[in-house]
Amino acid sequence: MTKYLYTGARLLDNRIVCLVTEGERITYIGEARPEGVFDRIIDCRGNLLMSGFYNTHCHAAMTLFRGYGEDMSLREWLDTRILPAEDRLDDDKVYYGSLLAIAEMLASGIVSFSDMYFFCDKTANAVLDSGIKANISRSLVSFEEGMTARNDPRFLEGVSLARDYHGKGDGRLLVDLSIHAEYSNVESYIRDVSDYTAENGFRMQLHLSETEKEHNDCIARRGKTPTEFFYDCGTFRSPTTCAHGVWLTEGDMDILAACGATVSHNPCSNLKLGSGVARVSTLMAHGVNVGLGTDGAASNNSLDFFREMYVASLIAKGAACDPTVGRAEDVLRMATVNGAKAQGRYDCGEVKVGNRADLILVSLDDVNTMPTYDASYTVLYAAKAANLKMTVVDGRILYENGEYTTLDIEKIKDSFKRVCDY
Repeated sequence: MTKYLYTGARLLDNRIVCLVTEGERITYIGEARPEGVFDRIIDCRGNLLMSGFYNTHCHAAMTLFRGYGEDMSLREWLDTRILPAEDRLDDDKVYYGSLLAIAEMLASGIVSFSDMYFFCDKTANAVLDSGIKANISRSLVSFEEGMTARNDPRFLEGVSLARDYHGKGDGRLLVDLSIHAEYSNVESYIRDVSDYTAENGFRMQLHLSETEKEHNDCIARRGKTPTEFFYDCGTFRSPTTCAHGVWLTEGDMDILAACGATVSHNPCSNLKLGSGVARVSTLMAHGVNVGLGTDGAASNNSLDFFREMYVASLIAKGAACDPTVGRAEDVLRMATVNGAKAQGRYDCGEVKVGNRADLILVSLDDVNTMPTYDASYTVLYAAKAANLKMTVVDGRILYENGEYTTLDIEKIKDSFKRVCDY
């Protein structure tokens, strides 16, 4: 079992401590340097040691479409650019697209991501090969009235994915079920998938009230909001991560809070597609767990979590005309412990003894991070991915000083260039 000692580490509460990891767990945090033999001693002076980030909504392989469709509404972007491009996906495209995304995420401190896409076994293999964590789900759609899931090849792919991959990599890889959205499915299918998910103890991922048109069209079509519709279909019986949630009513928020659902806030994607700004402070006031997500690189166009946190804080303040909202404490919880909770990783997201050692080291000694009066303010408002020194997942160092320990990044880039033929 690998045993590391981190010395002189500054935590978010501004304490300077020593920290020990043994295998995948944190086993000691204290001011005194512990005795013992260590496989490595890491000098953290001048750096912040904190939990890594949990990206609660992503389509990793969409790195293939970064910059492919721009300055369009969501519906136009999907119909004219993305959906036709996705018809040409294959195993290699998704595998190398996912690996490139994982490399970008590790370089910005992301230790785990929730993914909804196709060819999911290839993304799963990329996760296992890289050492990162992920909740993978096969995106499900249905358009024929009366359709059910049990004989649908897409649903059966999701079931097979769960059978073959759930819990792999010592629990790093988890499989969820995924209903793409209200507008892309018929009621009978949604009810069937929801029943299967609840009966078999899986988690759920879906898109929810991303745009005003989506929200209002559902009300016109069904006489209820998308949240009310999914609730009536039994979807929220399972722990559910709802991506976007830009146009939720306060009644919707009460439903999500009562059901223990998570809203994945995707500020950069929502702003870029002109979808609006989620009312995060109101969601939190209603008791909803709020995580943070990048969405895919096709709509972001970055997987940089430092940028995502910064934008999340600033748009909350700007939209409310109130500088006291979007607080550093709240945004950092969204990025860490709230995200881990959304993924069902209850021993992750906080730097404490007994938790899994999902850690990042951020330089406080760079030109843009000096001086540091309070580490939480520096990491949210000043730090960038360029300041990241190290990313650790389950005690294993995957990224350090610009180098990857499990990925041949030049080979990945060359392979990505070969398969990305759009």
